[in-house]
Amino acid sequence: MSLIVQKFGGSSVADAESIKRVAKRIVETKKAGNDVVVAVSAMGDTTDELIDLAHEVTPIPDAREMDMLLTTGERISMALLAMAIKTLGYEARSYTGSQAGMITDAQHGAARIVDVTPVRVREALDEGAIAIVAGFQGFNRDSMDITTLGRGGSDTTAVALAAALDAEVCEIYTDVDGVYTADPRVVPLAHKIDRISSEEMLELAAAGAKVLYIRAVEFARRHGVTLHVRSSFNNNEGTLVYNPAEGESVEEPIITGVAGDLTEAKITVVGVPDIPGKAAEIFTIVAKAGANIDMIVQNVSAAATGLTDISFTLPKAEGQRVLTALNAEKDAAGFANLLYDDQIGKLAVVGAGMRTNAGVSAKLFTALSDAGINIEMISTSEIRISVVTRADTLADATRVVHTAFGLDAAEAAQVHGGTGR
Repeated sequence: MSLIVQKFGGSSVADAESIKRVAKRIVETKKAGNDVVVAVSAMGDTTDELIDLAHEVTPIPDAREMDMLLTTGERISMALLAMAIKTLGYEARSYTGSQAGMITDAQHGAARIVDVTPVRVREALDEGAIAIVAGFQGFNRDSMDITTLGRGGSDTTAVALAAALDAEVCEIYTDVDGVYTADPRVVPLAHKIDRISSEEMLELAAAGAKVLYIRAVEFARRHGVTLHVRSSFNNNEGTLVYNPAEGESVEEPIITGVAGDLTEAKITVVGVPDIPGKAAEIFTIVAKAGANIDMIVQNVSAAATGLTDISFTLPKAEGQRVLTALNAEKDAAGFANLLYDDQIGKLAVVGAGMRTNAGVSAKLFTALSDAGINIEMISTSEIRISVVTRADTLADATRVVHTAFGLDAAEAAQVHGGTGR
């Protein structure tokens, strides 16, 4: 008997019929002789609707109360799913994040898991029941408060449970058939990847691929959890996200996938004195503002003035906060002014095979040049090249680069839902 953890996103449990379909799939897994633990998201767009409702009540909702509000979405879906499973003749028990032993830090809205003690989940399994756990939420022991894990938290919940329970696999169900070489809504000829290393999946998730959230991939990689990304609308094999064994030699494709991201903005700090310590001073201000920096480019200083410009990208949601923090320290930091641009798009090509293949950069830049798409910033790692373009050219850029690297399939991909979750 194997233990399988399954996670179903909002699009998979969007309504009563969807919940009943998911219940049948879970029961089929149980009938096959497996123990089953399920992590479930809120139904459809429930979380967004609750956020909108909170902002109708107050422009700045209290963080603690916001977590109390948002966790109700998962509680609804977990209870309904347990009812649907019982209707099929199988025992199911639903648990909130705190009941399932998801212990987090005290950061409301973006808590991190610090411990998992799934005592009640294990008891349910030992008694032959299917355990249904509300995703996205946990509990802080010090404050005794409910917390939420932020966007993608249900993925992280599922992976954490799989690690704590030593599951054979963690199945992430979504509305596409697996991880694709690009978003099939943007690139219709994208094709499904059968196997992808956790290293490559981390880079794709960081670059904007929405099928898996980066925190869940990081957790799976750290704890040796194998992920299986598959569709809740059919029984097709999906994509295995695996951790290569130490010393394992695998002939990787040069480029595994292409990802685009429209959620970032660019800040340029103009007129920075080109002397030691100034960059550190600027990014200390940014760090104190709690921002997550992605790409950084510093221009060569002008000989006549000894001044340079520093540009960096960050999530749009953090842009105004960082601008305010930098402007407050403008005189002390000694820069001239700030430029803000939220109409950018980030394109990334990812592949472990580029380590040993020359010419990847040339092919990428040639494809964009031939399409008349300008590059504003460039960042690289050992298995990734990212560029910043204009937001309105990102979709075209993704398609031409996908074609240039020979990733196009013969037929268009099928998308069963509408969100990629």
